[in-house]
Amino acid sequence: MDKTKLLFKSAKPVIAMIHVGALPGTSASLLTLKQIEAQAVREAKTFRDAGVHGLMIENMHDTPYLRGGVGPEIVAAMTIVARAVKEASQLPCGIQILAAANIEAMAVAHTVGLDFIRAEGFAFAHVADEGFIQSSAAELLRYRRHIGAERVQVWADVKKKHSAHAITSDVGIGETAHAVEFMRGDGIIVTGTVTGDAPKPSDVFEVKSRTSLPVYLGSGVTASNLGEFFDSANGFIVGSEFKVDGHWAGEVDAKRVKRFMKAHWQHSS
Repeated sequence: MDKTKLLFKSAKPVIAMIHVGALPGTSASLLTLKQIEAQAVREAKTFRDAGVHGLMIENMHDTPYLRGGVGPEIVAAMTIVARAVKEASQLPCGIQILAAANIEAMAVAHTVGLDFIRAEGFAFAHVADEGFIQSSAAELLRYRRHIGAERVQVWADVKKKHSAHAITSDVGIGETAHAVEFMRGDGIIVTGTVTGDAPKPSDVFEVKSRTSLPVYLGSGVTASNLGEFFDSANGFIVGSEFKVDGHWAGEVDAKRVKRFMKAHWQHSS
């Protein structure tokens, strides 16, 4: 069953990334939490007004990332920002807390009424920039049950970007996706090798052939290449394409968002 269809008005939703400014206490932090919150709300309203179908909040500016968990200051900050974004947008919202802080993301999502989390290392392990990321499915889903958060869906990356997968080189991306389904994930995310890099069409095809879960593309989808992926994917998580000059760290460019959404409408017609 595709639970994600219950969340969105579109059959192939566009989910816009809100890259939250570097949070207080992190290496690149410059803004107060109120300033970060205000910026995230402005972006949420821009995306909403341009017609996107959902939002995802991520602490991508918090480099270098902690591995496998974050402190209470990050949880507290992301809770405040996530609640403000959800209330301002009134859209389905998800959250990812880097790096692989899946338990913390689930807690935030449950607390403020978000709809899904993006999980790293759900099935199988990999080596990320931060180090070794271990499978989290058992601990995460038991925690979800423990706090009564079953309504919060888990969308899992497979063969995630910015990572080395040599230790699972004998396990294909399709088999990894099959494992996510076996381990009771709710959705699959396929990416390219780095932020802004489109997935390989062959990877998308292989994943679709090995799972009945919905498959979302999590990097590199643009107005120009949307048609290449439109029929094969269940939805699109878009970040870099919506920013000035197509760079994830830039300001949101409303014109680029509207151009993408026009292309989406044309392919949907």
